Amino acid sequence: MNELILKAGDIIKTYETAKKVRLQVLKSVSLSIEQNKITVIVGASGAGKSTLLHILGGLDRPDNGKVIFKDDDLFKLSDEKLAKFRNKNIGFIFQFHHLLPEFTAAENIAIPQMISGSSLSDSLQRASKLLAQVGLDDRENHKPAELSGGEQQRVAVARALANNPDIVFADEPTGNLDSVNSESINQIILNLRDNHQKTFVIVTHNPELVKLADKVYEMKDGNILLMK
Repeated sequence: MNELILKAGDIIKTYETAKKVRLQVLKSVSLSIEQNKITVIVGASGAGKSTLLHILGGLDRPDNGKVIFKDDDLFKLSDEKLAKFRNKNIGFIFQFHHLLPEFTAAENIAIPQMISGSSLSDSLQRASKLLAQVGLDDRENHKPAELSGGEQQRVAVARALANNPDIVFADEPTGNLDSVNSESINQIILNLRDNHQKTFVIVTHNPELVKLADKVYEMKDGNILLMK
């Protein structure tokens, strides 16, 4: 077994509906993530996949349970320290790219680096390298509106890598793309795992992306089951 980068234990998360009904989305979920591997989480809509992903990445806190990232217990950190930890150690890719429309592709990738303390020139230099890595070296001065949907998502992948994170969480990264662009993103993820030793945790319905996974979990009714 490869070295573990993250362990989640007994994660419970409950939401209250508008009608004051308490809905337990995650029921004592435990899983482990291996370093330099692609872990995929599948399941029906509403099964709790995105909620779990947000908790694993420190975007949301559970009602109960632990997430241990290497030696750090994420939820013992204050909100401020957790935000700094995410910026330095974790990358996120979402179904909708969430690029800032007033900035160029390179600037969108530079911003997370500058937040963590890098200079503008160093940040833009790294942004250029990352854009080349995702096949967009000729698009660095284009704003999101000047890019296709597939290109925007590739910029989002490059942005997730901006601070060289230990782990990248992706929520339906190909869910808004056609088959050609989906395949392009799949190959970029595969290349990042194989040639750059990146660790991915991906929520997806894309069967082609599931095929690339080293480990597959299924979420069902707030519980999780190891499939592969």
